[in-house]
Amino acid sequence: MEAVSTRVRLRVSPGARSAHVVGRHGEAWKVRVAAPAEGGRANEAIVRLLAEALSLPPEAVTLVSGHGARDKIVQLAGLDPTQIERRLSSAAGKEHGK
Repeated sequence: MEAVSTRVRLRVSPGARSAHVVGRHGEAWKVRVAAPAEGGRANEAIVRLLAEALSLPPEAVTLVSGHGARDKIVQLAGLDPTQIERRLSSAAGKEHGK
């Protein structure tokens, strides 16, 4: 059986006060990371944030495109689109509930 792999669009705001999933941004998910967009640090922070929010190991999160842009595509291994939607919605809700 083939492993499930799903691509997700992101809109990223680097240099934020804290890292969190904001919510939907059109067809993409908006995320904020504290790391600056220098030397790939924001990209590394995105991988850590998504791994934590989705309860995945960091190796299951791969940045596919947009390495130097605000709009990115990540590939997530081990979750189907419904699971991803539910977990990211939950992560966004936790931030708003603070």
